[in-house]
Amino acid sequence: MSNAPTPSDADAPADEVPATEAPATEVHGYPITDSRGQTVVHVPRDKYVSLIKLLADDGYIQASDLCGVDYLTHPRRTLPDGVVAERFEVVVNLLDIEHRRRLRVRVQVPSDDATCPTLFDVHPGTEAMEREAYDMFGISFTDHPDLTRILMPEDWDGHPLRKDYAVGAIPVQFSNDYATAGRPSVVPGVPS
Repeated sequence: MSNAPTPSDADAPADEVPATEAPATEVHGYPITDSRGQTVVHVPRDKYVSLIKLLADDGYIQASDLCGVDYLTHPRRTLPDGVVAERFEVVVNLLDIEHRRRLRVRVQVPSDDATCPTLFDVHPGTEAMEREAYDMFGISFTDHPDLTRILMPEDWDGHPLRKDYAVGAIPVQFSNDYATAGRPSVVPGVPS
């Protein structure tokens, strides 16, 4: 084996640095961004399930999280060119265990049609997470096998994590001076 330069090495200028691959700007044709070191792909709602299937074929076989987000108070958030901001988002975190990769998928969901296709057929573990997004934000998942409330009672009105949901209050009864309220002190050494 010889250490002699090959003709291609001899023709290259000594100060030339080998070209590195430019960072990707798309995944399967959809724009990506970076959020705190994590790759985020932005997909239209009507292409959501087909992208998730492609990503599963690429090794992203675990959906570790799915949640809803209400951007009512942040309508001017940063999104890639061509992605129109909507009030709601469905956010899915995917893992590729074999290659130790993580990917976040963000789907814009309009408030006047707060629906998104279910991922149940691709990732059955998202069933409860989709129910939670429905219960808390009112985002319906089409073709979901059991889209019912999971945290709130079935007869509850509204969706508590929406930014325009009225904050309720339960009056708390207490006394500023517990001892004068006719109750014994619970602090050792303090007379009642």
